[in-house]
Amino acid sequence: MNYALIGCGRISANHIKAARENQWNIVAICDVFEEGMKIFRCQQELKSDVKSYRDYREMLAEEKIDVVSIAVKSGLHAQIALDCMKAGVHIIIEKPLALSLKEADAVIACSNETGMKAAVCHQNRFYPSVQFVKRAMEKGKFGKLSHGAMHVRWNRGEAYYQEATWRGTWQEDGGTMMNQCIHSIDIFRWLMGGEIEEVFGYTARQLHPYIETEDVALAVIKFQNGAIGTIEASVNVYPKNLEETLYLFGEKGTVKLGGKSLNTVEHALFEKAGEQAEPAQGLMGHSAVFADMKEAIEQSRAPYIDAREGRAAIELILAIHQSAKEKRPVQLPLSEAKVTDFRGMFKNGTD
Repeated sequence: MNYALIGCGRISANHIKAARENQWNIVAICDVFEEGMKIFRCQQELKSDVKSYRDYREMLAEEKIDVVSIAVKSGLHAQIALDCMKAGVHIIIEKPLALSLKEADAVIACSNETGMKAAVCHQNRFYPSVQFVKRAMEKGKFGKLSHGAMHVRWNRGEAYYQEATWRGTWQEDGGTMMNQCIHSIDIFRWLMGGEIEEVFGYTARQLHPYIETEDVALAVIKFQNGAIGTIEASVNVYPKNLEETLYLFGEKGTVKLGGKSLNTVEHALFEKAGEQAEPAQGLMGHSAVFADMKEAIEQSRAPYIDAREGRAAIELILAIHQSAKEKRPVQLPLSEAKVTDFRGMFKNGTD
């Protein structure tokens, strides 16, 4: 696989590591900030034949590339994805897929029209802990699902938001749920049955007057299978990250996932024994996304976490925001919504 990276920021090292672990051929990197790109090259010890570009369109025109990673600020994901697929390149997109449903739908449509594959980096789905719960759910080990709860209780201070001007903005970041908490939200929706009937949420900006977006959100979710779920997403926990946990309760089983990123089975009890979490082995994290993309191309199938799955996660987040803004329950599916619809919700800061 000839591989290129667009965006050399905080998460990009994970993409280079994943490409190397999958023995892909790194041909080029791209970033609008030349000095930062130079530092990234040195940090990653990239070979001299790996070219540097400031314009990704120029890179697409000049290089023979099979797969591109898109790891720029969130507000640019969708447009770059469209340009790459139209150039005949498969894409791996950092979360979130997009900041509007219109953009997400455009990515899905372009993938279908061009035949180029689009994978979204919800890489925590590959954890053995998460796969263990997914298998148990599919085998009916929980029986009737009653309810579940997801908590992301993290800390992000002013220094974090000052590292990059786009952080904490509606236009380019999307907020705490869209940026910090989307991995857990995605897994929670997926494990609880996926399809959602109704959402009711509250959002607030409590402790970060220097950002535009929410720093805490709480929501109740009614799934089509009858189960009820709650979401707590916050970066207001003093003085550092406290926990990321997920609970599922069924008539015949109870599970709690925890650890750094839901990567640990902290409790699992089923009426019928037999299902066990397997120890971590093989490729994990971004490397698993890359390995799956290679296999998807070779087998002419969709990636395990494709653009439709990426859309479902942002749809839930946008529904929570819409509910909070309109002070009412919101039914899914949504036809259109975007994060910039929620500008001006919090009057004590930069709005």
